[in-house]
Formats: sequence, structure tokens, C-alpha cells
Amino acid sequence: MSRPRQTRFATSLGAVLGVLLLVFVAHAQPKGKSFPFKGKVEKVDAKAKTLTVNGESVQGWMSAMTMTYSADKEDVLTQVKAGDEITAKVYEGDFRTLYEVQVVPPKSKAPPAKK
Repeated sequence: MSRPRQTRFATSLGAVLGVLLLVFVAHAQPKGKSFPFKGKVEKVDAKAKTLTVNGESVQGWMSAMTMTYSADKEDVLTQVKAGDEITAKVYEGDFRTLYEVQVVPPKSKAPPAKK
């Protein structure tokens, strides 16, 4: 390959990689207003990398409903199980992904009071 041809190739390759990086960053960063999300996990599908969650109403965004979501971090799928109560963030315009998923610790049951 001649020197000018190598230079054009390298410049083109750099431009393509730059565009791909911008696209990746744009999709990795949620946009819009965030809302707190609470719900109960009904199913974890590790193969499909999804969680089915019976979510509470999100004030100003969506009604209570059961939906299938992906998580922003794949390790969530190994930390969450059916029956877990979770909190997360959802972003306006993104109805498919839960961000910053946390399992809510179960409430401890106080022993009955002695009489």
C-alpha cells in the first residue's frame, strides 16, 4: 500500500471508530429526567438477560404494571431473584432499562410483645 493510501485508510478508520465511540457513549448514558422505581421481581431470565418486575406506579411517568426490563449492569441478574423487592432509576423515554438496581433488604419481623 502506498503512503498516501495508508494515510487515507488510517484517517477513514479513525473517523469510523470515532463515530462508533460517540454512538456507544450516547447509548450508554441515559438521557432525560430520572424517576425512582420500586417493584417486586417476578422472574429473572439469565438467558435473555431480563427481569420481569411488577412495578409500582412511577409518579409523573407510568402507571403500576408488570413489565420485562433489562438492567444497566449485567451482574444484577446474578444478584436478584424472584420475590425480591427492588429499587432502581428509570429515565424518561427509556421504557426498557432499569438503572442502579438495588435489592431492598427484607423487613425484620419483631417478635410478638410479651404480656
